[in-house]
Amino acid sequence: MNLQKVIFKNKKGQTLVGTLELPANQHPHSYAIFAHCFTCNKNLTAIKNIGRTLSANGFGVLRFDFTGLGESEGEFSDANFSGNVEDLIAASDYLTSNYQAPTLLIGHSLGGAAAIFAAAKIDSIQAITTIAAPSDPEHVKHLLRSSIEEIEQNGKARVNIGGRDFTIKKQFLDDLEQKSLLTTVKNLRKPLLIMHSPLDRIVGIKNAEEIYKAAHHPKSFISLDGADHLLMNKKDSIYVGEVISGWARRYLKFDDAVQLPNTKHHVVASLDFDDGFTTQMKVGNHTIIADEPLNFGGNDFGSSPYDLISASLSACTAMTLQMYSKRKNWHIENVEVHTSHRKIHALDCEDCESSTSKVDTFERQIKITGNFDDKQLKRLLQIADKCPVHKTLSGEAQIISELLP
Repeated sequence: MNLQKVIFKNKKGQTLVGTLELPANQHPHSYAIFAHCFTCNKNLTAIKNIGRTLSANGFGVLRFDFTGLGESEGEFSDANFSGNVEDLIAASDYLTSNYQAPTLLIGHSLGGAAAIFAAAKIDSIQAITTIAAPSDPEHVKHLLRSSIEEIEQNGKARVNIGGRDFTIKKQFLDDLEQKSLLTTVKNLRKPLLIMHSPLDRIVGIKNAEEIYKAAHHPKSFISLDGADHLLMNKKDSIYVGEVISGWARRYLKFDDAVQLPNTKHHVVASLDFDDGFTTQMKVGNHTIIADEPLNFGGNDFGSSPYDLISASLSACTAMTLQMYSKRKNWHIENVEVHTSHRKIHALDCEDCESSTSKVDTFERQIKITGNFDDKQLKRLLQIADKCPVHKTLSGEAQIISELLP
């Protein structure tokens, strides 16, 4: 997982703080913004689980604290729903300027309503997902029902939500009353995925039905059976992330992994001018990525070429030992082969300062689990040296190169 702290300004010039989660093994194929629930923050466990799942599927995911919450500047009492929508637009502008324009908006609870309003104003957004979202922003009033009279009379009130105290001003309620979510949904005309639990006691399932009816196709509904409003069960939030990843692929425009050409050769490597050391590879029927570590100028998205050679030696050794032991009716419960590569001076070098005096050295350690005596273990060590990759590396190989048309 690759986490980066990001800081950007909202429309009022206040600093908003977020976390950008990037894939560990590739550049993001697209970017998403996550809008959290009312009074929550970017570090809610469910949000992190969903973001982590999306990044594992190639997305870059920005989650941030709305104005007045978490690490972001501003007073929550001065914030309102319209401000949350403006914060999402500011987040989109930040990604567009510094990374890539976002194409997916995800919102949880009231953040889902904010995501719909923001999606109508952000041209780059190609798809939206709501999770446990209300069909009317005014739904939040039910959380404040015991304090609404005080807010109306005094202009503000101190309320306790989720065990924390917040000051809510009348302008917050007035702003909610002016927002017609269903009208916005009807005019949105962008793919919409609605996810909701029929057991949600905070925002009832009826809200999902109303949003679905108002939306135009393409629209989808996924029932989060058994889940609570905050997706406290880790399995629920991971499931949500996996479903969003699969659904979004149908509507977002991005290239999948590089399709390498079929040739007579078993291995193909492809590297573009702008890719640095990050090399797409087709190995038989499989695709992998080779790269160099960060301290060598790479992205560390994959194993280095020498690590791949070491891996080949380890794998071939393990296969050879298991194959030999089965033929001898010996039972190896497990074999571990640890291999590393380095260049060291030849023992008989005449000019040890010369680079040519160094030889490639693979250090291999083998752990064999099973009931073997010393004689058997000694024989297995001898067999390890007979694995085909070992013979290739210790023998003389020739490489024949030619240019393809």
